[in-house]
Amino acid sequence: MATEGLTSTSYVRHHLQNLVYGELPEGYERADGSVLEQSTWTIAHSTQEAVDMGFWALNVDSMGWSIFLGLIFCYFFRKVAKNIDSGVPGKLQNVIEVLVEFVNTNVKETFHGKSNPVIASVALTLFCWIFLMNLMDLVPVDVLPFLAQKISGDPHFYFKVVPTTDPNITFGFSLTVFAMIIFYSVKVKGIGGFIGELTLQPFGKWMIPFNLLLEGVALLAKPVSLALRLFGNLYAGELIFMLIAMLGYYQLPLHFIWAVFHILIIVLQAFIFMMLTIVYLSMAHESH
Repeated sequence: MATEGLTSTSYVRHHLQNLVYGELPEGYERADGSVLEQSTWTIAHSTQEAVDMGFWALNVDSMGWSIFLGLIFCYFFRKVAKNIDSGVPGKLQNVIEVLVEFVNTNVKETFHGKSNPVIASVALTLFCWIFLMNLMDLVPVDVLPFLAQKISGDPHFYFKVVPTTDPNITFGFSLTVFAMIIFYSVKVKGIGGFIGELTLQPFGKWMIPFNLLLEGVALLAKPVSLALRLFGNLYAGELIFMLIAMLGYYQLPLHFIWAVFHILIIVLQAFIFMMLTIVYLSMAHESH
């Protein structure tokens, strides 16, 4: 149910704002009218304050939920690994074995470079972690923010619960993959081979500037497309949940219908991110 006293526009803006921790300068006039006597690290009380905190501000909710869900992933996989039973496995072990086999099969079919045990581990981590973060989109949009407001005592407390609707998180994943692409490209092909791949393809040594432009754009497009595809799909899904929530008590049928459809998006986006990572790392391992 929409927060009482908010218009439709302010309701959506409130739910799309992260809980931001950052530094405000000396003499800054805050949303409540108070003026800071010295520069202070604090929680933003308005969207403008979050903007004015600048680049080094931290989205506490996105970071907190992503770490929490990552720990859940590690806990259950570690629990199964320590208590694995080859005789009569439990339900949790069956689920995790299916996940591991699913990822391993996709890696074997897609990765064509020299055998590298890191690839399957990275793919499994990405798929499960991103899936768990996407899954938070199925929690009714008002439930956890309402609890956070009650616990904090602040009726305007910002609290987003879907980390993948924050571009900082999705770019964090994609830039990590990009760093791995560069690392393995240099490791497998050498510095000369990697530079040659960027400057001598596809038109040979007489078109080096044009080759570098084409290959450079293609290389930089990989992390950008990875991050924005995941962010855009989950952000749009969350926004639709918010619009449905504004219907009040009449939201339940539509919420259920959209949630059922959104399950496909949640799984598909985690799968696409994993598969593209495998493909990009496979390309990084191929020498010409």
